[in-house]
Amino acid sequence: MRLSTFKKGVHPGNYKHFTSLKVIEKLPLPNDVFIPLQQHIGAPNTALVKKGDQVRTGQIIGSTSARVSSPVHATITGIVKDVAPFRHPIGGKAQMIHIRRTGDEDEWDLLPAFTDWQARSAEELNLRIHEAGIVGLGGAAFPTHVKLAPPKDKPIDSFILNGCECEPYLTADHRAMVEMTDKVLTGMSIIMKILGVQQGYIGIENNKLDAIDVMRDAIRRAGLDFIVVPLQTKYPQGAEKMLIQAILRRQVPVGGLPMDVGTVVNNIGTAIAVAEAVTEGKPLVQRIVTVTGDGIREPRNVLARIGTPFKQALEYCGGTNADTAQVFMGGPMMGIAQFDLNVPIIKATSGIICTKQAIRNTVQSGPCIRCGSCVRVCPMFLLPTRLTRLSEKGYWDDAEKSGILNCVECGSCAFICPSHIPLVQWIRVGKLRVNERKRKKAA
Repeated sequence: MRLSTFKKGVHPGNYKHFTSLKVIEKLPLPNDVFIPLQQHIGAPNTALVKKGDQVRTGQIIGSTSARVSSPVHATITGIVKDVAPFRHPIGGKAQMIHIRRTGDEDEWDLLPAFTDWQARSAEELNLRIHEAGIVGLGGAAFPTHVKLAPPKDKPIDSFILNGCECEPYLTADHRAMVEMTDKVLTGMSIIMKILGVQQGYIGIENNKLDAIDVMRDAIRRAGLDFIVVPLQTKYPQGAEKMLIQAILRRQVPVGGLPMDVGTVVNNIGTAIAVAEAVTEGKPLVQRIVTVTGDGIREPRNVLARIGTPFKQALEYCGGTNADTAQVFMGGPMMGIAQFDLNVPIIKATSGIICTKQAIRNTVQSGPCIRCGSCVRVCPMFLLPTRLTRLSEKGYWDDAEKSGILNCVECGSCAFICPSHIPLVQWIRVGKLRVNERKRKKAA
């Protein structure tokens, strides 16, 4: 089997054995959900409901007129208990809508289903994606309807479905490809119709051989022209720019986007959400989450309602072990450590990882030994040590000139560093400051 890949990168431990064979289970309906008004890159939503209002599953409860935005919907049928700041899994507090479930009935407020979606226009299909509140479910949470409407001067000739799931531990997309194959392919077909492209690729790492076989068989049976591309298991193979390089041999320009090289990338979970929104009229109110690690008693893949507290998902999986030291959202390379398990599952929650070793709290960093390891693995060909020093010293102009905004924050540099220097963390600080300065100048 010929394996495509990109240059550089790292090989962290896999740890997918905990859940790679675990079928997706439906998490019981929560009694309470906490739905952040902003779960996407872009403008925040305004609440459309108030305390005491009755809501139904799928009902829109927050939106804005801004183009780069995505509405949010009620994920259970119940009563609004409050609209107030609550703790958010990415840190701090954020405005959320607290809904308490009333009764056992899950009454849905569905959008009209497009039973013959092939007869619908690209504009109609993309409007439905917007109405359904679909964002990138790989973690970036960029509004999908915006990504599928590139400017006229950016012609798109190909589409890539990202089935890499290169982060250690996570298996939500893997199981979705095996168990929900038809929905994945339907969602991909809808996306390609919106983009007006005929060339479609599905990139899957070779640690998911069953998914490669299942997807190929389904494509053949359906008579589709999609191409499954086996990829070398390497991190960050699933990053958009790396995936494009591996499959199409195209280099996204510095500061550019996939559309600059004629392609668009979406992930498996997003394709499923698109299929359900278009063919079933379901807004994005649930997602597959991998609950895993050596710190959880019964690792599982669960289909969870957005807004469900982490604590409930963990309890459904047997609870954490007595010696569990750390819980974080997302994969271990780019995930965020949690200190409050009452935070809600959000659209960007691909996994909840529980570990016995608190790596991020116990490892002590030392001085840089000039080994060049971070430079050798950086997939963006940057100089992480230089960017870190510039961030530490506050030399923001020099940091920008050195390409700090091109960092994809994959964490490969920090992973490989023998001195355990928090390279990516410092670079994130630098990117934040550089972007703040750019916004002030623009204003």
